[in-house]
Amino acid sequence: MILKKAVYFAIAVAALAAAAVVCVVTLAMALHAAALPWVGPAWASVIVAGAATVLMAILATILLTRANPPNQQNVAGQEKDLTSRIFELARDKPWVAAGVVVAAAAVALKNPKITAAIVSAVMAGRASKK
Repeated sequence: MILKKAVYFAIAVAALAAAAVVCVVTLAMALHAAALPWVGPAWASVIVAGAATVLMAILATILLTRANPPNQQNVAGQEKDLTSRIFELARDKPWVAAGVVVAAAAVALKNPKITAAIVSAVMAGRASKK
């Protein structure tokens, strides 16, 4: 009885997947046909591929967010140190982290004295640990 239900479930999932494939292909063909008179066959194909890429990126983002929800900070009242909080921020918000890296690179290129002071401070900290 359980095996029979599992087989029916697998058949239903396969049928839904086949129907989804037919719908996606039909929509892609309709988009291609709609774009063809204005941009030509090559660019119509590019528009279809771009639309598919955007749709899959949105779907992947939604599914990954649901599969791995963001962690609750300080769940058990634990106070986290600055380094772990910075790494969590960089993991949760990669665009913010990239912006910070670009800003730090701009400061380093604009004022080499600050870069030299930071490097000497890091090297002095490593030398004192040995």
